[in-house]
Amino acid sequence: MTLKIISAEEIIFTGDVESVTLPGVLGSFTVLNNHASLVSTLAAGDIVYTDAADKRESHHIDGGIADIDNNTVSVCIY
Repeated sequence: MTLKIISAEEIIFTGDVESVTLPGVLGSFTVLNNHASLVSTLAAGDIVYTDAADKRESHHIDGGIADIDNNTVSVCIY
């Protein structure tokens, strides 16, 4: 699946990942391939993602919105 992390100023990350864990307002949740469509607000915390080589990366955010649809996770942060 494709992960896109963007802010008003720049594209933070775009690439293929195996999983993404997002800091939802009601708690963290993990998105895997073929996840159901979803829109969620995000709280302050870390976006943690794993690539095809099993390498884990993280990016701290202060909040935002996530849109999951057709194996694309789009995260708009502020």
